[in-house]
Formats: sequence, C-alpha cells, structure tokens
Amino acid sequence: MKTQVAIIGGGPSGLLLGQLLHKQGIDAVVLERKTRDYVLGRIRAGILETGLVDLMRRAGVSERMDRESFVHDGTVISSGDVQFEINFKELTGQHVVVYGQTELTRDLYDAREASGAQTVFNAENVQIHGADNDTPYVTYDVEGNQQRLDCDYVAGCDGFHGVSRKTIPETIRNDYEKVYPFGWLGILSETPPVHEELIYANSDRGFALCSMRNDNLSRYYIQCSLTDSPEDWSDEAFWDELKRRIPAEMADKLVTGPSIEKSIAPLRSFVTEPMRWGRLFLCGDAAHIVPPTGAKGLNTAASDIHYLFEGLRQFYSNGDATGLDTYSERALARIWKAERFSWWMTNLLHRFPEQSGFDLKMQRAEIEFLRSNREAQMVLAQNYVGLPY
Repeated sequence: MKTQVAIIGGGPSGLLLGQLLHKQGIDAVVLERKTRDYVLGRIRAGILETGLVDLMRRAGVSERMDRESFVHDGTVISSGDVQFEINFKELTGQHVVVYGQTELTRDLYDAREASGAQTVFNAENVQIHGADNDTPYVTYDVEGNQQRLDCDYVAGCDGFHGVSRKTIPETIRNDYEKVYPFGWLGILSETPPVHEELIYANSDRGFALCSMRNDNLSRYYIQCSLTDSPEDWSDEAFWDELKRRIPAEMADKLVTGPSIEKSIAPLRSFVTEPMRWGRLFLCGDAAHIVPPTGAKGLNTAASDIHYLFEGLRQFYSNGDATGLDTYSERALARIWKAERFSWWMTNLLHRFPEQSGFDLKMQRAEIEFLRSNREAQMVLAQNYVGLPY
C-alpha cells in the first residue's frame, strides 16, 4: 500500500491533520493502535483556543462544535475566599470555546469516514523505516499479518508512549523534562456547573479547578498526592475536599452527585528536540507534554498540525519545502512559550511539598499582583486564548 503521508495515531491531532490534507487533495492513511470506540472512550479536557477552532472550520468539521460548544469570555481566579475575573474578551478581544475533546474526535472520525479516507485500526507493532532517507515506509501488524505502507512523509501523532519519538536516535534527540510532585484527581458528574466560567482555585489545602462540558455535565479536579489512587477517594470525600478549596460563595451553591468517571493524572512538563528527523515529523504529545493547568495540551498539538499542514500543502502545491524544513524550529518556538505559561500557572496555583513560608508569601504576592494589575491580566489572557501561530 502507498500513500503520500502516513499518519501514526488516530487521536484528534492525527485526525485533524488527515482531514486538512484531504481537503487539500493530499492522500493520507491513519494508523491507530486501538479501536475507534477505545479512542472515543478516553476522557480529556475540552478548552479550545481560537486557533484550533479556526482549524476545525478550515477542515470543514465545525458544524456541531459551532452549534453545541460554550463560548467563554473569561475565567475566575481565587485564593481562599478572594476571587477575581480575568476577562479575555475585554483584554484581548478573543475568547475560548468549551467543547469536549471526545466530541471533537468523534466529529473528525465521522468526517473521515464520510470522505472515504483510509483508517487502519488495531495496527500493532508499528515501526518506521528509512525516515532519514527519501523512501520511508511503515510496517505494522493487523491480526498477526504484517503490512507495509510506503509514503513520502510520516507524521508521528502517536502520543508520549508511541513509537515515533523513539525512532529518532538518542544521539540526535534532546529531551527536557520536569515532573511535578503531585497529580490531579478528576471526576465527571451529571450536575450543573457551579459557575458560568472556569474557576482556578489556590488554597492552603491545594489546587482545585471547576470546569464543565455542558449545562448538566461538570468536570472537577483537586490536587492530590501521587501515591493516591481513585479508589482512595469516595465521591463524598471528593466533594467535601473540593468545597474546602473553593470560595465559600461557590461551595454553598455547588451541586453534587455520583461520579460517572474518576481518575488521577500525574503532571509533567516535557519537550523533545528536534521535532523533525528526515521525513519524520513529531506532533502533539509525541513531542511535548504540558501540565493541564493552562489548558494547552490539545491546543499545542493543534499548532503543530497547523505548521506541518502548511508545510505539506506548500510542498505538494509547488514543490517548495521551506515550510517542512523550518517545521521543527517554528513549532518549538511556540511550544516553549506554551510550556512557560503552563509551568507558570502550575507554580502560581499549587501547593508544593518543599514550599517555605517565604515561598508561600511570594505566591500570594503574585496572585495579588495579578488581581490588581491590568497588564498582568492581559498577559495571562493573551496566553490563555492562544498565542498566534
């Protein structure tokens, strides 16, 4: 089998690249290790920057998103019982959109199936060959039978644990990582959101976040120990702890209910360089991870897809490889800025085990400066709605 672009990974970044390429008349085959149902069963965040929303529209997959998503013009920051709003619309003229990543992925799968573009599910033992020469190909197994996919280029959209990054020799690859000493315990509940905007809460007991999926589906998080497991936390214990960490005004009107999903996510910052090796290009979690505090995970993947798609479009349109040759440099320039913002938000709002009294005073001073300074709020807002591509 032969294609122009082999896309490894059938998550949202791989599917978005595939759909953009299809609209441009560029053939791509998506290889996914699991089934469609498995991919759609993964619960992920759903805060979309303007750039990602525009890419979905450009890919022709925005109809349901435009109809069902929630526009958010700002967010609330709290410290103890003190709270203040960062108004994105007023400060930047832009907003973010809340639309579940599962639903975005479903839309992309539906569009791909409707177009007749090829997706191979249950593709195991994927290996990338010849990425450092002009004739790359990918081998994989389906039901025990090895298959070969010849291609011009390979897009590695297969996540942190995928094969794509590991294909780049260690003598060439540089990895940068910070692991945080806590995780996020998150639950999904069929309850109305406690507030119309997201609430990022700093408290003496640790961080908390109040988010939502729709009018009757809410997502809540609390900072927890890495030694905890979801089974350690009953629903009642979770709700009690959340109420202790958010402003009393919000805690009093919080509607609780049974959790329909509960999980713990560790936090890390990670970047690998370069993001290109020969004809292999890394995208999204295959190349970088951000802590979820700044809502950048899916959005940083989208910026990678933008740069790679533009490079491929340019090459197949007129043979100009400039966009492909500069892909890693351009993608990383934006990624490191998103990493900085996510790192800053994480340090601003969490409790760290080693924090001294001085550290806590500095953290409170930083929050107070943000509360009282419009220019500081503007910087946060610019980063949150998304830096330009």
